[in-house]
Amino acid sequence: MADRPASTLKVRDLRFCPLHPNPDQAESAFQLLARLDTVMGVVKESTTCLVLTYDVTEITLAEIEDALTELGFHLDNGLLCRLKRALYHFTEENERANHSAQPVLRMPSDAREAFVRQYQRHRHGCRDDRPQHWREYL
Repeated sequence: MADRPASTLKVRDLRFCPLHPNPDQAESAFQLLARLDTVMGVVKESTTCLVLTYDVTEITLAEIEDALTELGFHLDNGLLCRLKRALYHFTEENERANHSAQPVLRMPSDAREAFVRQYQRHRHGCRDDRPQHWREYL
């Protein structure tokens, strides 16, 4: 962290919806995010809150949230959380533009595959075990 400017290091809260079949989403997300090279630090504060440390020139909060949402995690959508996230997304995109950082469209493939493998191991209601030709009837 010594070679990075302090202005590009971000410490953000990531809050999850408490009304989810997985009562400890933060632990599941912690295990996934701890393996990423682009995330410098992850601390679990509670069953619904993580604190992330990352360099905005490498990854943004929006990219992390998009990846987690794709994997079935539900973020807290209370008014205050949505406002904070919108402000963070706006400021981080502006900082990236000011630092001339190239926008990263997706997470690295190794990180994405780690997310997918972890998601497939969890039991949840997002799977449809019926054959494809039966799914069209309902």
